[in-house]
Amino acid sequence: MADDTDRTTGRADMADRHAVHARPAKSGSTGASKERVALGGGETDADLQADWADICTGLRKDLGQQVYSQWIKPVRLGALCPDTGTLDLYLPTEFSANWVMDRFADRLSLAWKIASSDVRNVRIGVDPRRHKLPEMKIGTPTAAAVQAPRRVQTGLDRTHAHAGPADGLEEIASAGLDAMLTFASFVTGEGNVLACNAAQRMASVEPPQFSPLYLKAATGQGKTHLLHALGHQFAATRSGARIFYCSAERFMVEFVQALRQNRMMEFKSRLRGFDMLLVDDIQFIIGKASAQEELLYTIDALLAEGKRLAFAADRAPQALDGVEPRLLSRLSMGLVADIQPADMGLRRKILEHRLARFTASDVPEDVIAFLARTISRNVRELVGGLNKLIAYAQLTGQPVSLQLAEEQLTDILSANRRRITIDEIQRTVCQFYRLDRSEMASKRRARAVVRPRQVAMYLAKVLTPRSYPEIGRKFGGRDHSTVIHAVRLIEDLRTRDADMDGDVRSLLRQLES
Repeated sequence: MADDTDRTTGRADMADRHAVHARPAKSGSTGASKERVALGGGETDADLQADWADICTGLRKDLGQQVYSQWIKPVRLGALCPDTGTLDLYLPTEFSANWVMDRFADRLSLAWKIASSDVRNVRIGVDPRRHKLPEMKIGTPTAAAVQAPRRVQTGLDRTHAHAGPADGLEEIASAGLDAMLTFASFVTGEGNVLACNAAQRMASVEPPQFSPLYLKAATGQGKTHLLHALGHQFAATRSGARIFYCSAERFMVEFVQALRQNRMMEFKSRLRGFDMLLVDDIQFIIGKASAQEELLYTIDALLAEGKRLAFAADRAPQALDGVEPRLLSRLSMGLVADIQPADMGLRRKILEHRLARFTASDVPEDVIAFLARTISRNVRELVGGLNKLIAYAQLTGQPVSLQLAEEQLTDILSANRRRITIDEIQRTVCQFYRLDRSEMASKRRARAVVRPRQVAMYLAKVLTPRSYPEIGRKFGGRDHSTVIHAVRLIEDLRTRDADMDGDVRSLLRQLES
């Protein structure tokens, strides 16, 4: 579960940008001279080199110079297989290859398909010409965490579409479904359990009670993970199942290519031959009238045959501006399942689950609590921060510590840190317990006043960088020992009293939202 750079940044105009840059005159290309890309096999292919320079120009604009220089610039072009149309892209280490695969595989694949008709698939791996670095523990999943790829027909590629069950396909990661994104690796909590259960029901052997399934969530909250998991589970229960997973952007690109090549009937026939249709980021189909119409007819055809459909977007169907009313009604006719932002408890579970899946790494408890508390925008950034921290510690030989986390995750922490004040905490607690704000600083010792005051002190320590004496001064000039007592008392009560734990959780959600 994976940002890092947001996978959807610039996605709406990605296809247009690369379409403009695709295959200009090769002579005098400034991008080609700057990138100086070496191809596998010892000789330079001028066309591929020029295409890669154009793609790099677009990616540099989309991602920014810093991200581009760190992750895309080290990419080396490998060989293009003329039979399968698979282009190899190499990075110097396993860690960087996995990072680029997780975050930029879709972009790179789409950009290459637009730039060159010869490239049908992109495969990202470790440069075989480099000496292999010592294996990093965080990037080495245990045997139980890795599942063998299933033979599943995915995508609209002509070769794949006509392959029989015995023909064999490339591994799932290159065909569209990520082998690591399964239900077993999805961590559930209060905010995502409905969506997870609905996805599992959609993938079960029994006919679904609702179709289509529409997953709605903000960026990085797990909707893409559930779509992949749904596809894997459906493939496991249906031998020879044909599954199409793609983004709305890729759907539109495939549609436009078929239209330009006068292959619409072939496109329609292949698309409607799948047993399951999974479309991610459906919000990016906004305003594309012809593509919307084709998707509408495809949905109707698949539903009429009892096939299964699932969509994901960052907003509810009714909030999709520029979408034809008939398509909106199809998207919302099944089940719309919200995925709420992960609360602190779920973020902790995700970190612990992530660490448990890999060979042991020594991450102190206070670091886990710090990451769960401060990286709250989305799960992808949370996991990315953990990966970066452990990778840095192992590559430099430093132990993982709170100080190291604060030093190395400055950008992520700054983006996530919303400054919560003690005044805001006091106001929220008083509203929750229906107290007058003045009680936070009063000398009254009635239980109905003391306990909310102690909760506010506890939250002030958890959510702000203020010291015990500073917190005490905001609560009527109380001594720091009083604040310490309150913090320890509430910590203890949360472990023994379900009602108190529920109150604190509710207050944390309100303050962090």
